[in-house]
Amino acid sequence: MVSTTLTSRSSVPPAQLRQWLRLNLVTNQASLQGRRLTDVVLAAVQGGVSSVQLREKTLGTRDFYAQAVALMAVLAPLGVPLIINDRVDIALACGAQGVHLGQSDLPALQARQILPPEVFIGWSVETPADVARASSLPVDYLGVSPVFATPTKTDTQPAWGLSGLKQIRADTDALLVAIGGIHAGNGRAVLAAGADSLAVVSAICAAVDPHAAARQLRTLCDDMP
Repeated sequence: MVSTTLTSRSSVPPAQLRQWLRLNLVTNQASLQGRRLTDVVLAAVQGGVSSVQLREKTLGTRDFYAQAVALMAVLAPLGVPLIINDRVDIALACGAQGVHLGQSDLPALQARQILPPEVFIGWSVETPADVARASSLPVDYLGVSPVFATPTKTDTQPAWGLSGLKQIRADTDALLVAIGGIHAGNGRAVLAAGADSLAVVSAICAAVDPHAAARQLRTLCDDMP
């Protein structure tokens, strides 16, 4: 197993980060069925979501920033961290607590040099080579993407599956956040395969009752060691 101890990571204590990331909601406007993003997010947080990632790849910079500010206004009083997908500049501008980077985004080393020490960084891993390289990067958690095929994100490598997730767990001691096709029906198996946390999109964003969907998923997370 590769150790991922790096002195250049964020200053967020690992135990705090694990608690924040236990159930991560990743936003998708197309799944909201006409509802306001802030309303769905608030219901989900009240149901047990512990962090929210703003991922809106079709929005321009001004609209993305407006969404980030609106979510910060909802989440900050509740002590729930906001993670910005891709855009380090938006994270800095709105005061978000985290940034999540993909393989085509700003390199993690450069992002770490720009961001304040209290802002944590997540990094998507899509291949075994990504996992191996992660040990030399100043990242706080790895997003295992995708675990299962998902229509909400199609520009990825083939799905890891549970066997791939188990192999990642054997290869690294990094905090693993699983994403991609995860819902209440398979979340327990994903956690059992080695994920520390679940990140979901449609399972909450498209749910008729986001509060109830989040509560079911959070109960599942809390039942696992």
